[in-house]
Amino acid sequence: MSVKIKGIDNMSVEEIVAAVDAGGRFVMYQWSVSIIIASFRNPTDIIFVPGSSNRILRGLPYTLLTFVLGWWGIPWGPIYTVQSLWQNLSGGKDLTEAVLQDIMDPREFAMRSGHQPSFPMPT
Repeated sequence: MSVKIKGIDNMSVEEIVAAVDAGGRFVMYQWSVSIIIASFRNPTDIIFVPGSSNRILRGLPYTLLTFVLGWWGIPWGPIYTVQSLWQNLSGGKDLTEAVLQDIMDPREFAMRSGHQPSFPMPT
């Protein structure tokens, strides 16, 4: 995967799958910053949040940054700020299935998700 994933350093695929089965999720937050005539909305890296952690609290730094610096551009500042706050306060964008599909063997992922692949599987 070309996107950096924080929180899975030195974990094997089996350990990652076990952590997801224990409630862990791969999430992405947004942060927004505005400077009068320019507004920016950017995603974070993908972050692994263990099942024992609160996803809203994990995104709190990006939420606070957005809350303080996101409003000030017209007209997109308030729009981007509300969108980013909504996503972050909803626990971030859940990318768990996409990450698992990317890191797991296609057969194992198909069996895990209960789907039959729509393409022929090599033997």
